[in-house]
Amino acid sequence: MIERLLEVARRRADGGADALWRRVERTSVAFEWGRLKAAGVAEEAGANLRVRHRGRVGIAGTTADVAPDELVSRALASAALGEEIELAFPARGPLAKIATFFDRAADARLDDLIAMGRSLLGRLEREGCQVNVSIERESADVRVANTAGAAGDYRSTGVAVSADVWRIAGDDVLAVGDAAEGADLPGDEVLARLAATINTRLDHALRIVGPPDGALPVVFTPAGLSPLMLPVTQALSGKAVLQGISPLGAKVGEQVFDARFSLTDDPLRAGRPSSRPIDDECVASRLTPLVEHGVVRRFIYDLETAARAKTQSTGHGERGIFGKPVPGYTNIVVGDAGDVGAKHPLPPPLGGGLLAAITDGLLVDELIGVGQGNVIGGAFSHPVALAYRIERGEITGRVKDAAVAGNAYELWKRVGGFGNDARWAGSRWAPSVLLEGVSVARR
Repeated sequence: MIERLLEVARRRADGGADALWRRVERTSVAFEWGRLKAAGVAEEAGANLRVRHRGRVGIAGTTADVAPDELVSRALASAALGEEIELAFPARGPLAKIATFFDRAADARLDDLIAMGRSLLGRLEREGCQVNVSIERESADVRVANTAGAAGDYRSTGVAVSADVWRIAGDDVLAVGDAAEGADLPGDEVLARLAATINTRLDHALRIVGPPDGALPVVFTPAGLSPLMLPVTQALSGKAVLQGISPLGAKVGEQVFDARFSLTDDPLRAGRPSSRPIDDECVASRLTPLVEHGVVRRFIYDLETAARAKTQSTGHGERGIFGKPVPGYTNIVVGDAGDVGAKHPLPPPLGGGLLAAITDGLLVDELIGVGQGNVIGGAFSHPVALAYRIERGEITGRVKDAAVAGNAYELWKRVGGFGNDARWAGSRWAPSVLLEGVSVARR
């Protein structure tokens, strides 16, 4: 379809065009309180067209069977009201070959996912607890092309398995959950690791202890790093730099963070659902170092933000069926990108070996309200959802009625160490991190 769209756009738009076509098929299974509650299959396909005409950019999208002339007319009408921008569509270039599609995942039936869910339920069952499990399998076909001759297509698969265990005892409500995501169907080892991680954290959480208080050493688990990562990743977006709201906007080449802190975006990581050989604007994907040993190196850009910043796209254009492309991350890697994929003991040690040197502190697994407010500013103050007290190098129990506060940019200057438990938490690869002088307060 997009070839016909571009053929029409080439005749009618004087500044060129690009287009994306995507088809996605999803199979979902959900168990609630240990019983199968929902199962189904859904499919969606559509095209997104962007044109540049008389110096202005317009967008149109459809999930229906629309004639190419009509969609181009919609995009041209959008361009008449669009912004002026010197947008240049990239020429054809070589694309990396990476594993994004796995037959086992693509061919998995609804019955296979239900059986997987029941297997995980069996590993998590325990007296006095309720268990929820959800599994979503996705298979997609993507094609992008433009009037400058660039084009690419790929197939991808993704499977996300999540589970949570609830324990209600009087006025104490405890919820412990985790997830595993990959491009292939997870094997028994992955499910066993997921269950063991949840069970280990649940065992430590059964005993409630008083929270510490003051400026303390705090270990953030891979899943608990979000309040520290969100400000930095937002600030490293070229869009935030152009808007003048990024605290890192004028700091390229400067030592901003601890020398042990590095950050990379890697769209070429085999076996990850977010990996791709080409972005949604026909720019070839490549490894992008963002922070190297504490030094800010670069920001992520799509074609529009790059044009406005008078630089080149980093291959981070991301678009849906409707709306214009925006800069978006793929696989964020904290630390050495070469260490991604390392195996760890089962069950993984909580804190990744960082607890031994802590006399009194906190292990944070989840905070309440992360992502709300002025995230890019770096300051955060959140009540704990799941956190453990560390005393004399050991976990002594779960803390309640406590809050953790600090500034992400300042805390990343005070790294006390990285754990040996690096893992994928969604599309982020990271170990546990020990940060010094985090404010912990009783509530």
